[in-house]
Amino acid sequence: MKPAAPGRRKYRFPWWEGNRFRLLVDGSSYFPVMLETIGNARHYVLLEMYLFKSGQVSDQFINALATTAQRGVAVYALLDDYGAKGLVHADRTRLLEAGVRLTFYNPVHYGELRRSLFRDHRKLLLVDGQVAFTGGAGITDEFDPQRHPLHYWHDSMVEIRGPVVQDWRILYEQNWNRWTPAPIRLPDLPREMAGDQLGRVTISRNAIRSEIVRSFVSRIRYADRRVWLATAYFVPSWKLRRALRHSARHGADVRLMLPGPHTDHPFARHMGRRYYTSLLVSGVRIFEYQPRFLHTKVLLCDHWTSMGSSNVDRWNFRWNLEANQEIDDAEFARAAQARFEVDLADCREIVSERWARRPWDRHLREWFWGKVESLLAWFSDRKNTKRPRDEDP
Repeated sequence: MKPAAPGRRKYRFPWWEGNRFRLLVDGSSYFPVMLETIGNARHYVLLEMYLFKSGQVSDQFINALATTAQRGVAVYALLDDYGAKGLVHADRTRLLEAGVRLTFYNPVHYGELRRSLFRDHRKLLLVDGQVAFTGGAGITDEFDPQRHPLHYWHDSMVEIRGPVVQDWRILYEQNWNRWTPAPIRLPDLPREMAGDQLGRVTISRNAIRSEIVRSFVSRIRYADRRVWLATAYFVPSWKLRRALRHSARHGADVRLMLPGPHTDHPFARHMGRRYYTSLLVSGVRIFEYQPRFLHTKVLLCDHWTSMGSSNVDRWNFRWNLEANQEIDDAEFARAAQARFEVDLADCREIVSERWARRPWDRHLREWFWGKVESLLAWFSDRKNTKRPRDEDP
Protein backbone atom coordinates (compact mmCIF):
# COMPACT_ATOMS: atom_id res chain seq x y z
CA MET A 1 0.00 0.00 0.00
CA LYS A 2 1.22 3.48 -0.86
CA PRO A 3 0.62 6.67 1.08
CA ALA A 4 -2.20 8.89 -0.13
CA ALA A 5 0.22 11.61 -1.22
CA PRO A 6 4.00 11.94 -1.36
CA GLY A 7 5.42 12.79 2.05
CA ARG A 8 7.07 16.18 2.34
CA ARG A 9 10.19 16.63 4.40
CA LYS A 10 8.59 19.14 6.74
CA TYR A 11 6.29 16.37 8.00
CA ARG A 12 7.68 13.16 9.42
CA PHE A 13 4.86 10.87 8.27
CA PRO A 14 2.73 10.87 5.11
CA TRP A 15 -1.04 10.75 4.69
CA TRP A 16 -2.45 7.22 4.48
CA GLU A 17 -5.72 6.07 2.97
CA GLY A 18 -7.74 3.13 4.25
CA ASN A 19 -8.15 4.02 7.93
CA ARG A 20 -11.11 3.92 10.30
CA PHE A 21 -11.46 6.34 13.21
CA ARG A 22 -13.94 6.41 16.08
CA LEU A 23 -14.52 9.28 18.50
CA LEU A 24 -14.78 8.27 22.18
CA VAL A 25 -15.90 10.89 24.68
CA ASP A 26 -15.22 10.79 28.45
CA GLY A 27 -13.76 8.02 30.58
CA SER A 28 -17.03 6.09 30.73
CA SER A 29 -16.62 5.57 26.98
CA TYR A 30 -12.90 5.19 26.27
CA PHE A 31 -11.62 3.42 29.41
CA PRO A 32 -13.72 0.24 28.93
CA VAL A 33 -12.76 0.02 25.24
CA MET A 34 -9.07 0.48 26.00
CA LEU A 35 -9.15 -2.13 28.79
CA GLU A 36 -10.95 -4.62 26.55
CA THR A 37 -8.38 -4.06 23.80
CA ILE A 38 -5.52 -4.77 26.23
CA GLY A 39 -7.29 -7.93 27.36
CA ASN A 40 -7.60 -9.15 23.76
CA ALA A 41 -3.92 -8.58 22.90
CA ARG A 42 -2.10 -11.51 21.32
CA HIS A 43 1.38 -10.19 20.48
CA TYR A 44 2.25 -6.90 22.16
CA VAL A 45 0.87 -3.89 24.01
CA LEU A 46 2.50 -0.45 23.88
CA LEU A 47 1.49 2.22 26.39
CA GLU A 48 2.90 5.75 26.40
CA MET A 49 1.35 8.08 28.95
CA TYR A 50 1.97 11.39 30.67
CA LEU A 51 -0.44 11.18 33.64
CA PHE A 52 -0.47 7.83 35.41
CA LYS A 53 -1.52 8.12 39.05
CA SER A 54 -2.39 5.41 41.55
CA GLY A 55 -6.10 5.00 42.13
CA GLN A 56 -9.06 2.94 41.00
CA VAL A 57 -8.62 3.64 37.28
CA SER A 58 -4.90 2.85 37.39
CA ASP A 59 -5.71 -0.36 39.29
CA GLN A 60 -7.86 -1.48 36.38
CA PHE A 61 -5.10 -0.74 33.88
CA ILE A 62 -2.36 -2.29 36.02
CA ASN A 63 -4.44 -5.45 36.40
CA ALA A 64 -5.12 -5.59 32.67
CA LEU A 65 -1.47 -5.01 31.74
CA ALA A 66 -0.21 -7.48 34.33
CA THR A 67 -2.68 -10.20 33.32
CA THR A 68 -1.82 -9.73 29.67
CA ALA A 69 1.94 -9.91 30.37
CA GLN A 70 1.52 -13.04 32.49
CA ARG A 71 -0.04 -14.92 29.58
CA GLY A 72 3.01 -14.27 27.43
CA VAL A 73 2.16 -11.06 25.60
CA ALA A 74 4.99 -8.51 25.44
CA VAL A 75 3.81 -5.42 27.35
CA TYR A 76 5.74 -2.15 27.28
CA ALA A 77 4.89 0.92 29.37
CA LEU A 78 6.72 4.21 28.77
CA LEU A 79 5.64 6.77 31.36
CA ASP A 80 6.75 10.33 31.82
CA ASP A 81 8.76 10.50 35.04
CA TYR A 82 7.12 13.70 36.25
CA GLY A 83 3.61 12.84 35.10
CA ALA A 84 3.83 9.45 36.84
CA LYS A 85 5.11 10.81 40.16
CA GLY A 86 1.74 9.84 41.66
CA LEU A 87 2.25 6.17 40.76
CA VAL A 88 3.24 4.63 44.10
CA HIS A 89 6.10 2.19 44.53
CA ALA A 90 3.78 -0.75 45.17
CA ASP A 91 2.03 -0.24 41.83
CA ARG A 92 5.33 0.03 39.98
CA THR A 93 6.40 -3.21 41.61
CA ARG A 94 3.17 -4.94 40.56
CA LEU A 95 3.86 -4.09 36.94
CA LEU A 96 7.48 -5.21 37.03
CA GLU A 97 6.75 -8.46 38.87
CA ALA A 98 4.10 -9.34 36.29
CA GLY A 99 6.66 -8.99 33.51
CA VAL A 100 5.67 -5.57 32.16
CA ARG A 101 8.66 -3.73 30.67
CA LEU A 102 8.49 -0.39 32.45
CA THR A 103 10.61 2.68 31.78
CA PHE A 104 10.37 6.39 32.51
CA TYR A 105 10.98 9.31 30.19
CA ASN A 106 13.61 11.83 31.31
CA PRO A 107 13.88 11.13 35.07
CA VAL A 108 13.59 14.37 36.99
CA HIS A 109 16.89 15.77 38.24
CA TYR A 110 16.11 18.47 40.75
CA GLY A 111 19.56 20.02 40.36
CA GLU A 112 19.13 20.32 36.58
CA LEU A 113 16.14 22.58 35.99
CA ARG A 114 16.38 23.01 32.23
CA ARG A 115 16.79 19.32 31.51
CA SER A 116 13.89 18.42 33.79
CA LEU A 117 11.52 20.76 31.93
CA PHE A 118 11.41 18.42 28.91
CA ARG A 119 8.43 16.10 29.27
CA ASP A 120 6.73 13.37 27.25
CA HIS A 121 3.14 14.60 27.03
CA ARG A 122 2.02 12.02 24.44
CA LYS A 123 -0.86 9.64 25.11
CA LEU A 124 -0.88 6.36 23.24
CA LEU A 125 -2.16 2.81 23.62
CA LEU A 126 -1.30 0.49 20.73
CA VAL A 127 -2.10 -3.22 20.52
CA ASP A 128 -0.77 -5.79 18.04
CA GLY A 129 -0.13 -3.20 15.35
CA GLN A 130 -3.87 -3.27 14.60
CA VAL A 131 -5.50 -0.67 16.83
CA ALA A 132 -4.34 2.44 18.65
CA PHE A 133 -5.85 5.13 20.86
CA THR A 134 -4.71 8.70 21.32
CA GLY A 135 -6.19 11.87 22.75
CA GLY A 136 -5.95 13.96 25.87
CA ALA A 137 -6.76 11.55 28.70
CA GLY A 138 -4.51 10.17 31.42
CA ILE A 139 -4.72 7.06 33.57
CA THR A 140 -6.08 8.79 36.67
CA ASP A 141 -9.36 8.87 38.57
CA GLU A 142 -9.96 12.49 37.51
CA PHE A 143 -11.11 11.28 34.09
CA ASP A 144 -13.65 8.76 35.40
CA PRO A 145 -17.29 9.90 35.75
CA GLN A 146 -17.98 7.02 38.17
CA ARG A 147 -15.39 8.31 40.65
CA HIS A 148 -16.13 12.00 40.16
CA PRO A 149 -19.66 12.27 38.73
CA LEU A 150 -19.82 16.05 39.13
CA HIS A 151 -16.22 17.11 38.56
CA TYR A 152 -14.60 14.55 36.25
CA TRP A 153 -12.31 15.95 33.58
CA HIS A 154 -14.09 16.17 30.22
CA ASP A 155 -11.90 14.66 27.51
CA SER A 156 -11.93 12.56 24.36
CA MET A 157 -9.88 9.88 22.64
CA VAL A 158 -9.86 8.58 19.10
CA GLU A 159 -9.70 4.87 18.23
CA ILE A 160 -7.43 4.31 15.22
CA ARG A 161 -7.38 1.36 12.82
CA GLY A 162 -5.66 1.03 9.47
CA PRO A 163 -2.28 1.82 7.87
CA VAL A 164 -1.58 4.87 10.04
CA VAL A 165 -1.26 2.63 13.14
CA GLN A 166 2.18 1.56 11.94
CA ASP A 167 3.42 5.16 12.12
CA TRP A 168 2.33 5.33 15.76
CA ARG A 169 4.27 2.09 16.33
CA ILE A 170 7.41 3.57 14.75
CA LEU A 171 7.09 6.69 16.89
CA TYR A 172 6.74 4.66 20.09
CA GLU A 173 9.58 2.28 19.28
CA GLN A 174 12.06 5.06 18.58
CA ASN A 175 11.15 6.94 21.76
CA TRP A 176 11.37 3.78 23.87
CA ASN A 177 14.77 2.86 22.45
CA ARG A 178 16.22 6.19 23.56
CA TRP A 179 15.20 5.73 27.19
CA THR A 180 16.07 2.16 28.06
CA PRO A 181 19.18 -0.02 27.77
CA ALA A 182 16.91 -2.85 26.56
CA PRO A 183 15.73 -1.68 23.13
CA ILE A 184 12.81 -3.29 21.34
CA ARG A 185 12.36 -4.11 17.68
CA LEU A 186 8.76 -4.79 16.81
CA PRO A 187 7.82 -6.58 13.60
CA ASP A 188 7.02 -4.50 10.55
CA LEU A 189 3.47 -5.61 9.91
CA PRO A 190 1.70 -4.96 6.63
CA ARG A 191 -0.38 -1.79 6.51
CA GLU A 192 -3.83 -3.33 6.26
CA MET A 193 -6.92 -1.48 5.12
CA ALA A 194 -9.55 -0.90 7.78
CA GLY A 195 -11.85 1.65 6.16
CA ASP A 196 -11.85 4.56 3.76
CA GLN A 197 -10.69 7.49 5.88
CA LEU A 198 -7.54 9.56 5.37
CA GLY A 199 -5.13 10.02 8.28
CA ARG A 200 -1.68 11.29 9.23
CA VAL A 201 0.38 11.46 12.44
CA THR A 202 1.94 14.82 13.28
CA ILE A 203 4.44 15.44 16.05
CA SER A 204 6.01 18.22 18.06
CA ARG A 205 9.52 18.18 19.46
CA ASN A 206 10.02 21.86 20.29
CA ALA A 207 8.64 25.24 19.25
CA ILE A 208 10.90 25.45 16.19
CA ARG A 209 10.35 21.90 14.94
CA SER A 210 6.64 21.53 15.61
CA GLU A 211 4.73 19.90 12.79
CA ILE A 212 1.57 20.36 14.86
CA VAL A 213 1.94 24.15 14.98
CA ARG A 214 2.78 24.28 11.28
CA SER A 215 -0.28 22.22 10.41
CA PHE A 216 -2.56 24.18 12.78
CA VAL A 217 -1.53 27.54 11.32
CA SER A 218 -1.97 26.36 7.73
CA ARG A 219 -5.36 24.73 8.30
CA ILE A 220 -6.73 27.64 10.33
CA ARG A 221 -5.55 30.26 7.87
CA TYR A 222 -7.01 28.56 4.79
CA ALA A 223 -10.26 27.22 6.26
CA ASP A 224 -13.27 28.08 4.11
CA ARG A 225 -16.20 27.67 6.49
CA ARG A 226 -15.23 26.71 10.01
CA VAL A 227 -12.47 26.75 12.60
CA TRP A 228 -13.59 25.23 15.89
CA LEU A 229 -10.93 24.73 18.55
CA ALA A 230 -11.23 23.14 21.99
CA THR A 231 -8.20 23.09 24.27
CA ALA A 232 -7.44 22.79 27.97
CA TYR A 233 -4.76 25.51 27.94
CA PHE A 234 -4.85 28.46 25.56
CA VAL A 235 -1.66 30.51 25.49
CA PRO A 236 -1.20 30.76 21.73
CA SER A 237 1.80 31.97 19.81
CA TRP A 238 1.65 35.11 17.68
CA LYS A 239 1.38 32.96 14.53
CA LEU A 240 -1.64 31.08 15.84
CA ARG A 241 -3.37 34.26 17.01
CA ARG A 242 -2.76 35.87 13.64
CA ALA A 243 -4.15 32.81 11.82
CA LEU A 244 -7.31 32.82 13.97
CA ARG A 245 -7.89 36.52 13.39
CA HIS A 246 -7.22 36.17 9.66
CA SER A 247 -9.70 33.33 9.27
CA ALA A 248 -12.43 35.17 11.21
CA ARG A 249 -11.93 38.38 9.21
CA HIS A 250 -12.30 36.43 5.97
CA GLY A 251 -15.67 35.00 6.90
CA ALA A 252 -14.96 31.65 8.57
CA ASP A 253 -16.93 30.66 11.67
CA VAL A 254 -14.12 30.74 14.24
CA ARG A 255 -14.98 29.46 17.72
CA LEU A 256 -12.79 28.74 20.70
CA MET A 257 -14.05 26.48 23.50
CA LEU A 258 -11.87 26.95 26.58
CA PRO A 259 -12.02 26.06 30.28
CA GLY A 260 -14.29 28.09 32.50
CA PRO A 261 -14.11 28.22 36.30
CA HIS A 262 -12.89 24.61 36.61
CA THR A 263 -9.22 24.10 35.74
CA ASP A 264 -6.16 22.55 37.34
CA HIS A 265 -3.98 25.55 36.37
CA PRO A 266 -5.88 28.83 36.93
CA PHE A 267 -2.80 30.85 35.99
CA ALA A 268 -2.92 29.42 32.45
CA ARG A 269 -6.52 30.58 32.13
CA HIS A 270 -5.51 34.13 33.10
CA MET A 271 -2.63 34.05 30.63
CA GLY A 272 -4.97 33.07 27.81
CA ARG A 273 -7.64 35.59 28.73
CA ARG A 274 -5.32 38.50 27.98
CA TYR A 275 -5.78 37.67 24.27
CA TYR A 276 -9.57 37.69 24.32
CA THR A 277 -10.03 41.34 23.39
CA SER A 278 -8.02 41.27 20.16
CA LEU A 279 -9.62 37.98 19.10
CA LEU A 280 -13.15 39.18 19.83
CA VAL A 281 -12.57 42.38 17.86
CA SER A 282 -11.56 40.27 14.88
CA GLY A 283 -14.78 38.25 15.01
CA VAL A 284 -13.57 35.17 16.88
CA ARG A 285 -16.25 33.75 19.17
CA ILE A 286 -15.05 32.53 22.57
CA PHE A 287 -16.91 30.10 24.83
CA GLU A 288 -15.95 28.98 28.34
CA TYR A 289 -17.08 25.52 29.42
CA GLN A 290 -18.93 25.66 32.74
CA PRO A 291 -19.79 22.22 34.25
CA ARG A 292 -16.30 20.80 34.81
CA PHE A 293 -12.70 20.97 33.61
CA LEU A 294 -12.52 20.94 29.81
CA HIS A 295 -9.39 18.88 29.09
CA THR A 296 -10.12 17.86 25.50
CA LYS A 297 -7.87 18.89 22.60
CA VAL A 298 -9.62 19.06 19.22
CA LEU A 299 -9.19 21.33 16.20
CA LEU A 300 -11.87 21.13 13.51
CA CYS A 301 -11.29 23.03 10.24
CA ASP A 302 -13.95 22.35 7.60
CA HIS A 303 -13.78 18.53 7.15
CA TRP A 304 -10.29 18.16 8.69
CA THR A 305 -9.81 17.23 12.37
CA SER A 306 -6.77 17.02 14.63
CA MET A 307 -6.92 15.19 17.97
CA GLY A 308 -4.16 14.17 20.32
CA SER A 309 -2.05 15.27 23.23
CA SER A 310 -1.27 18.82 22.17
CA ASN A 311 -2.79 21.86 23.83
CA VAL A 312 -2.51 25.34 22.31
CA ASP A 313 0.03 26.91 24.61
CA ARG A 314 3.59 28.03 24.02
CA TRP A 315 5.02 26.11 26.98
CA ASN A 316 3.49 22.95 25.58
CA PHE A 317 5.13 23.44 22.19
CA ARG A 318 8.48 24.49 23.67
CA TRP A 319 9.14 21.71 26.17
CA ASN A 320 6.87 18.73 25.47
CA LEU A 321 6.90 15.76 23.16
CA GLU A 322 3.46 15.77 21.53
CA ALA A 323 1.66 13.76 18.87
CA ASN A 324 -1.70 14.25 17.14
CA GLN A 325 -3.84 12.21 14.81
CA GLU A 326 -5.01 14.20 11.80
CA ILE A 327 -8.15 13.01 10.01
CA ASP A 328 -9.27 14.39 6.66
CA ASP A 329 -12.77 12.98 6.44
CA ALA A 330 -16.23 14.56 6.33
CA GLU A 331 -17.93 11.76 8.29
CA PHE A 332 -15.54 12.03 11.24
CA ALA A 333 -15.76 15.82 11.08
CA ARG A 334 -19.54 15.56 11.45
CA ALA A 335 -19.08 13.43 14.58
CA ALA A 336 -16.62 15.96 16.01
CA GLN A 337 -18.98 18.80 15.12
CA ALA A 338 -21.92 17.09 16.83
CA ARG A 339 -19.89 16.62 20.02
CA PHE A 340 -18.69 20.20 19.87
CA GLU A 341 -22.27 21.44 19.60
CA VAL A 342 -23.32 19.39 22.62
CA ASP A 343 -20.51 20.95 24.65
CA LEU A 344 -21.29 24.47 23.43
CA ALA A 345 -24.68 24.16 25.12
CA ASP A 346 -22.77 23.94 28.43
CA CYS A 347 -20.67 27.02 27.74
CA ARG A 348 -20.95 30.71 28.52
CA GLU A 349 -20.10 32.88 25.53
CA ILE A 350 -17.74 35.78 26.13
CA VAL A 351 -19.43 38.82 24.60
CA SER A 352 -17.19 41.72 23.62
CA GLU A 353 -19.25 44.45 25.30
CA ARG A 354 -19.48 42.63 28.64
CA TRP A 355 -15.86 41.59 28.46
CA ALA A 356 -14.79 45.23 28.12
CA ARG A 357 -16.64 46.01 31.36
CA ARG A 358 -15.11 43.21 33.46
CA PRO A 359 -13.93 44.17 36.97
CA TRP A 360 -10.52 45.76 37.51
CA ASP A 361 -9.20 42.79 39.49
CA ARG A 362 -9.59 40.57 36.43
CA HIS A 363 -7.60 43.08 34.38
CA LEU A 364 -4.93 42.97 37.07
CA ARG A 365 -4.72 39.16 37.09
CA GLU A 366 -4.44 39.06 33.30
CA TRP A 367 -1.75 41.75 33.33
CA PHE A 368 0.25 39.97 36.06
CA TRP A 369 0.11 36.52 34.48
CA GLY A 370 0.82 38.08 31.10
CA LYS A 371 4.08 39.39 32.55
CA VAL A 372 4.84 35.92 33.92
CA GLU A 373 4.14 34.43 30.49
CA SER A 374 6.50 36.93 28.88
CA LEU A 375 9.19 36.04 31.40
CA LEU A 376 8.74 32.33 30.72
CA ALA A 377 8.91 32.97 26.97
CA TRP A 378 12.12 34.99 27.47
CA PHE A 379 13.58 32.17 29.55
CA SER A 380 12.60 29.54 26.99
CA ASP A 381 13.90 31.45 23.99
CA ARG A 382 17.31 31.95 25.56
CA LYS A 383 17.87 28.35 26.47
CA ASN A 384 19.31 25.73 24.19
CA THR A 385 16.23 23.61 23.52
CA LYS A 386 18.05 20.51 22.37
CA ARG A 387 16.48 17.64 24.23
CA PRO A 388 18.36 15.12 26.30
CA ARG A 389 19.04 12.23 23.90
CA ASP A 390 17.72 14.33 21.02
CA GLU A 391 14.29 12.97 20.16
CA ASP A 392 12.77 11.98 16.84
CA PRO A 393 15.25 12.82 14.11
